[in-house]
Amino acid sequence: QVQLVESGGGLVQSGGSLRLSCGASGRISNIGAMGWYRQAPGKQRELVATITSGGSTNYADSVKGRFTISRDNAKNTVYLQMNSLKPDDTAVYYCNAYVWFNSYWGQGTQVTVSS
Repeated sequence: QVQLVESGGGLVQSGGSLRLSCGASGRISNIGAMGWYRQAPGKQRELVATITSGGSTNYADSVKGRFTISRDNAKNTVYLQMNSLKPDDTAVYYCNAYVWFNSYWGQGTQVTVSS
């Protein structure tokens, strides 16, 4: 089994920054792509950013230039640095990881941006 645990969410003012972390544990001998998704109230879950095991990244247009995804393979951890936050970024942020071609999700961490 694989466990993903997110941390770093919270309340921040518009224009502020937060850094999310997600650590993987369990049977994680072959972690592939990792990523962050978010779900706002009344909306579908959407991709925020992904990163492959080799470091290639992909971002949603809405966060390009403001968010940066990175990972530390030695620590089995993925990060999301979020700058210039906007109220529209308010959502529950979920970590995702592919391990042996199976998709796993964290429990989510709330990010709230006040105007």
